[in-house]
Amino acid sequence: MRRSYPLCFALLLAALGGLLVWSVGAGSVYLSPGEILSALLSPPDGGILWGIRLPRVLAAAILGGALSVSGFLLQTFFANPIAGPFVLGISSGAKLIVSLCMVALLSRGVVISSMALILAAFAGSMLSMGFILLLSRRAPQAGMLVVGGVMIGYICSAITDFVVTFADDANIVNLHNWSLGSFSGVSWDNVALMALVVGAGLLLSLLLAKPMGAYQLGEGYARSMGVNIRRFRVELILLSSMLSACVTAFAGPISFVGIAVPHLVKSLFRTAQPLVILPACFLGGGAFCLLCDLIARTAFAPRDMSISSVTALLGAPIVLYLMASRRGGRGGSL
Repeated sequence: MRRSYPLCFALLLAALGGLLVWSVGAGSVYLSPGEILSALLSPPDGGILWGIRLPRVLAAAILGGALSVSGFLLQTFFANPIAGPFVLGISSGAKLIVSLCMVALLSRGVVISSMALILAAFAGSMLSMGFILLLSRRAPQAGMLVVGGVMIGYICSAITDFVVTFADDANIVNLHNWSLGSFSGVSWDNVALMALVVGAGLLLSLLLAKPMGAYQLGEGYARSMGVNIRRFRVELILLSSMLSACVTAFAGPISFVGIAVPHLVKSLFRTAQPLVILPACFLGGGAFCLLCDLIARTAFAPRDMSISSVTALLGAPIVLYLMASRRGGRGGSL
């Protein structure tokens, strides 16, 4: 089975590379491969390729990978196949705190740095995660955990909608598009920062691959292998929250990627080994979000769709399939 891993990685890389090229050329203004190559070989001029397309497609690839890895970490932590940043309300908590900070500061003419947005989103992620952890102790059933996460997400989204609706300052108009999920408006500075944060998160996750593999076999087995369970669980929480917070800070909440992609990747590789699945999730998540962003940009060009609408359309059927198959195989419980 391991002999097929290089082929699977090659397929993911080919899909990611092909979608990168396709996304750069597609849009309301079509760029031929020759025009793309000519623009890439020339100095950055701030035109449609360097100023708009490249930052956007790179952000979609990086943040899509981060969201997928975050979903895999949460599924490992809760031992629940439909755990994910969006379903558990973690993305909505991050969105709420970021919205409050933007409304409070931008209305006073205070410019918010990208790092400050990430920290605000991280605080919101940890707030929602705290409620989820409390709920998981009082109601450990997987179904109750998901329902609780959805309720937290609804509450945070409702408060965010009120904040965005009654924001008067002209600088906060873009909050509406961001709150629906979008990769537009990303700068090269944003891309550099998200690459740094997501790269660090992926590297730290890979360093946890061995204890993660032991944890997948049960806490008792992990303890027998010398894993400090309490510290390991804290590390998983921090890493998953950091990755999902980075996504929300730059692109808003994006649904279903963190659930659907890890399962698609595990089905492709036919394994759940973290050392294999973590980089595969990153590549698969990047390709999935590039495809969704391409559809969002071109389906009704020049008008953009919300990225979450497209990810939900493609990802929700996968979640429904997981729920149906789990119900059939485990006596109706989630």
